[in-house]
Amino acid sequence: MNLSFSKYFALSLIFLGVTAEAGAQSEEGAISDVITKGHVDGELRLYNFNRIYDGKDNRPDQHALSSALLLNGTTGSFHGFSIGASLAGVSDLGSKDDNPTKVDTTLMGDRSSYAAVTQAYLQYKRDWLTLKGGYQYLNTPWMSGSDIRVVPASYNAVTATFTPVKDWNITLLREFSWRSRTSSSYERDNLYYPAGYEDNHMFGGNGTLPSNARHDNGTYAAGTTYAIGGLKTQAWLYDFQNFAHLGYIDGSYTFKTGAGFDPVIGAQYAHETGGANNYLTDSTARVNTVVGGDKVKANAWGLDAGLLIPNGRFDIYYNKLEGSRNAVGGGALVSPFTVGYASDPLYTTSMIRGLVEMGPGHAWKAKFTYNMLDNKLQFTTAYAKYVTDYFGDSHDVHADLTYNFRGVLNGLSIRDRWERSSGGKNGLNPGNQAFTYNRVQVTYKF
Repeated sequence: MNLSFSKYFALSLIFLGVTAEAGAQSEEGAISDVITKGHVDGELRLYNFNRIYDGKDNRPDQHALSSALLLNGTTGSFHGFSIGASLAGVSDLGSKDDNPTKVDTTLMGDRSSYAAVTQAYLQYKRDWLTLKGGYQYLNTPWMSGSDIRVVPASYNAVTATFTPVKDWNITLLREFSWRSRTSSSYERDNLYYPAGYEDNHMFGGNGTLPSNARHDNGTYAAGTTYAIGGLKTQAWLYDFQNFAHLGYIDGSYTFKTGAGFDPVIGAQYAHETGGANNYLTDSTARVNTVVGGDKVKANAWGLDAGLLIPNGRFDIYYNKLEGSRNAVGGGALVSPFTVGYASDPLYTTSMIRGLVEMGPGHAWKAKFTYNMLDNKLQFTTAYAKYVTDYFGDSHDVHADLTYNFRGVLNGLSIRDRWERSSGGKNGLNPGNQAFTYNRVQVTYKF
C-alpha cells in the first residue's frame, strides 16, 4: 500500500467506528467535562549511566548523566472523543564530557539538551472499541516505548483496538514514522539506519545502513491478546515495509495450587521472511558480522519453566535462533525497533543485549526476583549464557535493586542496575574483554 491509501484506510477505520456507535447514547457528558474530567500527571527522572571496559582497545570508559521532565495530559471525554499530549524536556545538567568518545550517547544522544512532543493524539473510545491517531506510545512485543532511557520511543501511527469480550483484545495499527529514544523529531527511519541519518539524533541502534539509504515506509501490524485464569496468550503479525514480515506468538500458564507455590510454563515462537526490494539485502549492510544476504529468513523459539513463590519468582529460560545460509545476518531476526535496544520479547535477552543483537545460536537464562519490606524493595538477579555462530560464547551476570518510597515521598524510586558481559569474539565487547554496565535511575512520579 502507498502512503495516501494507508491514510485513507486509517480514516475509514475511524469513520466506521464512529458511525457504528452513532445514536448508541444520545448524550455523554457535557462540554465542561472536557476540562473538569481531564487529567495531568508527570515524572521527573535523573539517570546516571557508566560503561566500563576491561579491554580498552583505544576506547575509553563512557559516562552520561541526564535529567528529564515528562508531562502527560488528557482531556475528559466528549461523546467518546478525547485529546492527549505528552511533552519531554531533557538536559545533561552541564555534565557532558568535552571528549565525545567518553560520552554514553545511548542515554540522551549527543546534545546537551532537547525537547520533544512524545504524544499528541485524538482518541475515540467506547466499551468495545478504542481508536487513536497521531503521536503515541505503543505497547506491542516488537514495537514499544523501549522505556529504559530518560525518554521512551513513540510513533506516528493510527491504532484500532477491539474488545469483543472481556480479556480478549484485537489490535490493528499502521505506523508512518517514529521518534527514537534520543530524538526530538519523527522520522521515516528505524534502528538499522545510521546515527545522524538526515540529521536525526538516533543512537544505540544497529546503524548498519548507508547514509543515503531510502526512507523507511513504515509498518502494518495486527495482533490479539487473551487472558483467562492462569492462561495468557498473544499472537502478532508485523509487516516491516522493505525489511521483514514477522509472525510471533507466545503463551504462558500458571498452575494455581493454593499453597503459595505456583508452577509456570511458557513458550514463544517467531518466524520471519523477506525477499525482493529489501533494504538489508539491497545494500552493503552488515548484520552479525555478515555482509548482505539474498533474503530474510529467521526462526526462533523459546521455553520458560518458572515457579511463583511467596513474594518472588524463579525462572529458567531457553531460546534457540536457527541459522540460515545466505540470509541476512546468517539467519538474524530482523527487528527494526528493538535491535541494539535489547527490548525485544525473547526470554533470554539481557540488559545489554540478546540473540537479536548477536544472531543465530542458543541461550539459556536463570532469573530470580524477590520483593521485601512490604514490596518497597525489589531485588532481581540473573545469569545468561549465549552460544552464537558469529560472536562465540559469552555470558552475562545481572543484578537489579529498586526501592520504592512511601508516605510523604510516595512516587519516588531509586533503582540500580548492574550487568557484566564476558567472553565473545569478533568485537562483541571492546577488545573482546569484559564489559560492565551500571545504570542508576532516580524517578519521581507525580
